[in-house]
Amino acid sequence: MTATSQTKLPMEQLRSILTTACHAVGCNDGNAASLVEATLSAHLLGPPAMGLPHFVDYLEAFKGGRIDGRVTPQVTRPLPAIISVDAKKGIAQAGFDLVFSSLVEQTRKTGLALFTQSNSYTAGELGYYVRRLAAEGFVALAATNGPPLMAVASGGQRVYCTNPLAFAAPGGPLGGQIVIDQASSATAFVKLIKAAAAGEAIPEGWAIDASGAPTTDAAAAVAGALLPFGGARGANIALMVELLAAGLSGANWSLDAGDFRSSDQSPAIGLTIIVLAPPPGFAARAAAQAQRLASLGVHIPGLRSANRLLHDEETTSVDAEALATIQAITAAAGRQTNFSNQRSARS
Repeated sequence: MTATSQTKLPMEQLRSILTTACHAVGCNDGNAASLVEATLSAHLLGPPAMGLPHFVDYLEAFKGGRIDGRVTPQVTRPLPAIISVDAKKGIAQAGFDLVFSSLVEQTRKTGLALFTQSNSYTAGELGYYVRRLAAEGFVALAATNGPPLMAVASGGQRVYCTNPLAFAAPGGPLGGQIVIDQASSATAFVKLIKAAAAGEAIPEGWAIDASGAPTTDAAAAVAGALLPFGGARGANIALMVELLAAGLSGANWSLDAGDFRSSDQSPAIGLTIIVLAPPPGFAARAAAQAQRLASLGVHIPGLRSANRLLHDEETTSVDAEALATIQAITAAAGRQTNFSNQRSARS
């Protein structure tokens, strides 16, 4: 796909721009901080489309009433090792942040803990949640659902979201974490949006059009549905994710969730994270095995993240179009960012 234009600016300036944008659309300090840190993490360590481009979706959702930016999530403990959160139609990241220390403490105490959350906007980069837990020395598996975007086969209707799974463990490249974050669909929905905006074709097998016929037209795919990777196998994983994320939490099933881009209601979806405390020596053993596999040509997820963390850069390249959209939304709400007072460069 066509490379996007990039703008370079200091990390702290980017954090300030994003925080101002959140406040401009009615977000309180706590929710703004949670969303900004998750966005920066996705920008630096996750799929680029889940960084600033997806942050625009959040801003539009605050404006459109799909997210309440002023709520405080409600926490209950149905069992000692289970932490249950009602996001109250807010962002998923705020509920996770609210109980993160308790989740870490409980896992260290009992060796296993479960986080389950209902009634939130879409979770954003799913790898963000498990990556933070792996940095604490844990093994974590996360599942989340969302509005229906995927059919199980050609000719079918949308029944699932992309329904991703994310896994992370210590012992990754360069002392980092092994992080796997992938959808049960053939590709991410944001890739369809990006291809449609650029007028680009998509590979066969990614999607169907509104009539249920296979298509390589990205715009037709956006109006149609994604397809699962691997056919029935991917669809089975989507069902498993649905039961973990929405079933355990009591959140909306994907079929009942509103459109995350156009509805005036929260999709009220679910997020479930299973956290395990591994035995002593796990990280070293995992690292040795990862190195062994890498020497045989196996890709070990996490190298890009480890490199970024090691360099700890003070400046970063961002999607110029997404940044301009964020500034325009902020300005339309009567707020200004300090971007125009700083030097920037095209790359």
